[in-house]
Amino acid sequence: MFKIIQDHENCISCGTCLALCPAHWQWAQDGKAMPTGGIKKENGHYELETEDVGCSQEAADACPVQIIKIEEAK
Repeated sequence: MFKIIQDHENCISCGTCLALCPAHWQWAQDGKAMPTGGIKKENGHYELETEDVGCSQEAADACPVQIIKIEEAK
């Protein structure tokens, strides 16, 4: 199991994650990207637990502001 964590506040809305991984990323109401199905936490980060990271690792690697992290869920 993995956890995708996005520092939503610092997203610059460049769309790289959506271009590389449209099945797992979408635009939020505020015009910034968010992981599809992600839950917004109190700290403003979106988190999504998933068994398959899929193309989200590529999106994390390509993010110009490096706000997407992928960790093994505990």
